[in-house]
Amino acid sequence: MENELTPNPLAKGLIFDIDGTICDTMPVHFIAWRETAAEQGIDFTPELFVEVTGIPALQTSQYLKAKFNLDFDEVAFTHLKELRYEQNMHKANPIWPVVKIIKEYKGKLPMACGTGGSQYLAWKTLEIAGVKECFEHVVAAEDVVNHKPFPDTFLKAAELIGVQPSDCEVYEDGQLGLDAAERAGMMWVDVTRFYEVTTGKEI
Repeated sequence: MENELTPNPLAKGLIFDIDGTICDTMPVHFIAWRETAAEQGIDFTPELFVEVTGIPALQTSQYLKAKFNLDFDEVAFTHLKELRYEQNMHKANPIWPVVKIIKEYKGKLPMACGTGGSQYLAWKTLEIAGVKECFEHVVAAEDVVNHKPFPDTFLKAAELIGVQPSDCEVYEDGQLGLDAAERAGMMWVDVTRFYEVTTGKEI
């Protein structure tokens, strides 16, 4: 398996997803969703997690409520899930092939992040991964109306770094994000092809 990433020579700007791309937070997210969903009688399976990966937390809660025909406060449900996630996010390790690119191209190419998470947790995750100082711009769930797989997140990121969409390369781990990059007319890389997930910490 390849374990090193190299930006496309044509790329004039780099845009990164965060969860599962820069930092291996997905197992922590999964456990937080599973525990919170179980309290409502929902069996939050790995397959269901894949289905909602990339969707903001509140919209995921609304989706679960409708899918299982349940009656609960989706805002409180989301808050509890995010609280559980935040309490354990320190256990997530950086995804080193991606972090290497970020550090290597800091100051060489304009870079931004585009995530379905919140601004608060996005910056905290970047800090855990050791790359917070590498970014000035993060486009998060509260910054766009239409989330991945719509292209809005990445188009806004491209605008913030002053690079035409066709000249941007997106790094993603989720299908919704890859679809968003495709719809934005950007180059893209599925980073899951370049690393093996080894957290090194018990979650």
